[in-house]
Amino acid sequence: MTDTRRRVKLYMLNEDRQWDDRGTGHVSSAYVERLRGMSLLVRSETDGSILLESKIQPDTAYQKQQETLIVWSEADNYDLALSFQEKAGCDEIWEKICQVQGKDPSVDITQDVVEESEDERFDDMPDAAPPIELPPCELSKLEEISELFSSVLPSPIRREKLAVAIENDGYIKKLIDLFHMCEDLENMEGLHHLFDIFKSVFLLNKNALFEIMFSDDVIFDIVGIMEYDPALTQPAKHRDYLRHKAKFKEVVPMSNFELENKIHQTYRVQYIQEVILPTPSVFEENMLSSLSSFVFFNKVEIVSMIQEDVKFLTTLFAQLTEDDTSDEHRRDLVMFLKEFCTFSQTLQQPSRENFFKTLSNLGILSTIEIILGLDDERMRSAAIDIFSYIVEFSPSMVREFIVQETQNQDDDDILINLVIEQMINDTDPELGGAMQLMGILRLLLDPENMLATANKTEKTEFLSFFYKHSMHVLTAPLFANTADEKPSRDDYQTAQLLSLILELLSFCVEHHTYHIKNYVISKDLLRRVLVLLGSRHSFLVLCALRFMRKIVGLKEEFYNRYIIKGNLFQPIVNLFLRNGDRYNLLNSALIELFEFIRVEDIKTLSTHVVENFQKELEGVKYVKTFETLKLRYDQQQDRLKDRMNIEGVHFASRHAASLMRNSRFRRDVRTLDEEEELWFDQDEDAEDSDGPPQMSDLLKHKLEADLDNIQKIWEHKKAKEQGEVRDVSQRLMHKSTPININLKTGSNSPLSNLLGTTPTSPGSPGSPASPGSPGSPGSPDSPSSPGRLCPTPHTSPVTTTPKPADKTNAVTKKPGLRGLVDYPDEDSEEEEEEEEDDDVIAPSPKRPRIGT
Repeated sequence: MTDTRRRVKLYMLNEDRQWDDRGTGHVSSAYVERLRGMSLLVRSETDGSILLESKIQPDTAYQKQQETLIVWSEADNYDLALSFQEKAGCDEIWEKICQVQGKDPSVDITQDVVEESEDERFDDMPDAAPPIELPPCELSKLEEISELFSSVLPSPIRREKLAVAIENDGYIKKLIDLFHMCEDLENMEGLHHLFDIFKSVFLLNKNALFEIMFSDDVIFDIVGIMEYDPALTQPAKHRDYLRHKAKFKEVVPMSNFELENKIHQTYRVQYIQEVILPTPSVFEENMLSSLSSFVFFNKVEIVSMIQEDVKFLTTLFAQLTEDDTSDEHRRDLVMFLKEFCTFSQTLQQPSRENFFKTLSNLGILSTIEIILGLDDERMRSAAIDIFSYIVEFSPSMVREFIVQETQNQDDDDILINLVIEQMINDTDPELGGAMQLMGILRLLLDPENMLATANKTEKTEFLSFFYKHSMHVLTAPLFANTADEKPSRDDYQTAQLLSLILELLSFCVEHHTYHIKNYVISKDLLRRVLVLLGSRHSFLVLCALRFMRKIVGLKEEFYNRYIIKGNLFQPIVNLFLRNGDRYNLLNSALIELFEFIRVEDIKTLSTHVVENFQKELEGVKYVKTFETLKLRYDQQQDRLKDRMNIEGVHFASRHAASLMRNSRFRRDVRTLDEEEELWFDQDEDAEDSDGPPQMSDLLKHKLEADLDNIQKIWEHKKAKEQGEVRDVSQRLMHKSTPININLKTGSNSPLSNLLGTTPTSPGSPGSPASPGSPGSPGSPDSPSSPGRLCPTPHTSPVTTTPKPADKTNAVTKKPGLRGLVDYPDEDSEEEEEEEEDDDVIAPSPKRPRIGT
């Protein structure tokens, strides 16, 4: 388990004298070699990075405040504070600091121990600097006191010693007695000296003195002293304002008097800081850091005490939601709640989480819903501020509430729709409130901060809800203003509102892929947005163009087909032509849109732009975008035609082969594989031929021409082969030695490849037979196929012993006789012959070769 004792929040005082939260981590003290000394180290609890590495200087004054705070100035340049989660951790680190500086841990302020270094800078001080002795607190000594207090300010050591002397001697009470005396005597010179004295006391920047000065019995005297500024001709009336004009409204009776006193004290100290004290110079700015710290931690304490008062909060929310509560009282309650939430920003993360969880359990979101439904502008504005604090802290909590409330309420009354209506109906000419609400909606719609659990996905659930119940409310002003070809209202405030809506829709396009896609298509949203290109307000035109650019930037064919089908580039091109050659932001944005299409090579959109708008855009020569688009389009079309020509011939030959193979009695496995491949090729051709619509006719003409060529080549080869067979047969018949010749045309023969098929079986329709071959009617001697040369009746076959066929082509030669090639039989051909001759004769394993 993590040690919570050392868990701290690191604060740094900024230029506006406000404490900035620099992160949460765990503090430790260790020796750092680089700094050559014991140092305070704060490591982040999120990523382990070092938030603070501060050497404990022996001359640095550390202050322990309110048991859980350690505050100090780092080299007089900036102030730091460590706020501990537990008192025990604060005590441990305080003991380490005091140990390094050699101080007793029981003190709340450490003092400098290395005083010699300061003594070197002040020659008038002895080596062992004694404590400062204060002059007697008398009227005659006021000028001397004022000069002493002013002189110590440049030296941190002397400031520290003076603060200790003032605190130990009870000097503030004595000075206040002199103030009453001077005021009674109307001693203006003494009053002016007292003003200078207490201004120096403020610049001592010591929390212990502030505790004395801001106590209930002293603070009004301090305010009175600060009225007598020597720079003013007449004294100010600060006490009169705080006592009579500044009214404390106790909207709900408080039973905790300590809480009430703390609220009064904080208000008065803030008044002193912001109104009474003169604006500090550059050199005095860091000298009031303790005053800012005092106010800051007072606010933390106020929030903690109110949060612990369950009765007070229950009464507060009950009166906010009651019907019989008057508008004035309800307004006061809302303002108190707003200030309460503003103070909560000073809390550390665990405390803030408990704070908003407490408000959620009390029904804060339901209360905001009721307030937004009222007609009071101030209350609605305050409710929006409260709502923004909650959304920034926990958007998931708000989304869960919104989804659940739809079960009991109509769409018009749900919280998110009330927020959207407040944005749409903002009366501010600059739409400051609408911009704030747009930021809130963006946080709620951001998928990056949506949670996903095993049982449900917040993104799916909430976005489905939003597009069903709230999207129409958001886009209502857009649709109402774009019903015609031009915006129906084109005043500045309407244009501002529409630009905010378009910004939110552009965010949705980028982050809500599925839901916004359906909405854009079903509502034809892009066409309506492009109507705003006709606005006279350039910022609105650019917003509409940016929405289009977001859609194109997704490079989704779904959106591209929608754009092409609706011819939605027409308004873009028209706007580009209207803008002419003017070199402005609109011109650059339009060219960038087309350049993006070119660079990313979005073929569908580039083809659409070239085919439909080339004539309008071909005159644009000051950029190469449109020329390059046209060139790339032409190259693409040329490649497409070449591929179609090649694949058309390939398809024709394959198709002819398939037709001729289908005439066989039995289709072998290879035929099936080839036809399956052909089928896939045809499917790819169909996918690739999305370009010119005339490609189907071109393929048809190509197929017919190729089939005619194949038929002519086949007939020519057939006639030539038959002539050669006749010549060979006649020469053999005149020889004295009978020769048995077997001419085979196998499935792998050139003629067979030319025909794209294997020989058909005897008696099949369309089988060509050679003269005198056994394939002719009346020659049942052999089961060979047509075109194969077998022994004629004039020759007597010589029987030889069958032997396995050679792998190579066998050629038999006789003197004066040119032999014919005998191709070895294929296995598929043998199986085929076996099937064909089942009713004729049992085939031998191998036919005899040519013998003499």
